[in-house]
Amino acid sequence: MVHISWTTLWVGVLICGATVRAAEPTRDEAIALLKPYEGTTAAGVDRTTLSGKVVTGYQGWFTTPGDGAGLGWRHLGMRGEFRPGRCTIDLWPDVSELGAGEKYDTPFRHADGRTAQVYSSHNRQTVLRHFAWMQEYGIDGAMVQRFVVETTQPANLRHVNTVLTHCREGANLHGRCYALMYDLSGLRAGGIDRAIDDWKLLVDRMQLGRDARDGAYLRHQGKPLVAVWGIGFNDGRRYSLAECDRFIEFLKDDPKYGGNTVMVGIPTGWRTLDRDAVADPTLHKTLLKADILSPWTVGRYDSPRAVERHARERWQPDLAWCREHGKEYLPVAFPGFSWHNMRPEAKFDQIPRLKGAFLWRQYVEARQAGATMIYQAMFDELDEGTAIFKCTSDPPVGESRFVADADLPSDHYLWLTGMGGKLLRGEIEPTETLPDRTR
Repeated sequence: MVHISWTTLWVGVLICGATVRAAEPTRDEAIALLKPYEGTTAAGVDRTTLSGKVVTGYQGWFTTPGDGAGLGWRHLGMRGEFRPGRCTIDLWPDVSELGAGEKYDTPFRHADGRTAQVYSSHNRQTVLRHFAWMQEYGIDGAMVQRFVVETTQPANLRHVNTVLTHCREGANLHGRCYALMYDLSGLRAGGIDRAIDDWKLLVDRMQLGRDARDGAYLRHQGKPLVAVWGIGFNDGRRYSLAECDRFIEFLKDDPKYGGNTVMVGIPTGWRTLDRDAVADPTLHKTLLKADILSPWTVGRYDSPRAVERHARERWQPDLAWCREHGKEYLPVAFPGFSWHNMRPEAKFDQIPRLKGAFLWRQYVEARQAGATMIYQAMFDELDEGTAIFKCTSDPPVGESRFVADADLPSDHYLWLTGMGGKLLRGEIEPTETLPDRTR
């Protein structure tokens, strides 16, 4: 069983970003992108509650030369290079539906000699398309990832601000919900002040969570929902639980910037203080300050049978603890896992998807355990092979290998995630096998 931590993943972020950059914007130019919403809002999902919803994590961190981000092959290549044998993704995106202005040539080639192309998260049209896919397949919305360490350097700040504004527009135009998820990975001791300052910036400049024209921002318990990921892991994080306390208290209680419902992303072993969690009883005091607990489970089980065991040993007693302490619970589901190209020592296709049987078992077990909401990891995570969006069964050939299944359409996991939402809400009954898509 792999022990997957986003601190390790963050090292990959730094490596993938080590490219020759174009002229860097100023911080003021990056901040200028943050404005209140001026577009329209389509009717769609109920944005007043997380209950009954499947929301998916949206990384939004892929960039390419020529996309305007000035960050090169970010989260695609190694040490500034993106070519066969030097890449960090284990899935290849299906770009067949994308317009000409959304596709970027790469040094990779398909078996028939065609140039392989990728997309960029910096491209507005592509991000809007992703939210259109969520609408088409019945996925309720997205938690937009925002690494705090990316909010200082101006080019990185420009990119994450660009992605956030595109996600806001996409959710509004396509009747979805969205909410901000801060990822604390990579922060040094004392770094929580950067997160606090960033939230102030987003509220002051975007009116995030408070903008009457932004009808898509997700609320829960009558308040804007803000997520904080990375609390209580035992992987050597430098920021303290006391700092996490202070951030949660700020988001909930600050007279100007508080008033939010806070969801926290935490280790699988949070309740028992074992496995991937710090063995520190004060963790429970920190978690009691939050409203929704969401244990990270990517890599914590690797087969349908292991999912059943995890549900018995973790999800069911976790839910009982949450009910006893007045907290809500957001379990995480993932379709499979592979990060061989980023970590060559790791097994290729490490946790097989089993044509969707692995993911479906998680939805069935989560509902039977009593879950009322689910976090789907992830919409667009190519590096760890957990993406549910459209990935091709005809990836490039050569020195780098990519997980693919020629028997499945590229939208299979979008469809299956949408079906998971129906199962969660009781619109369909649990089944041992996948639902029949032909009906």
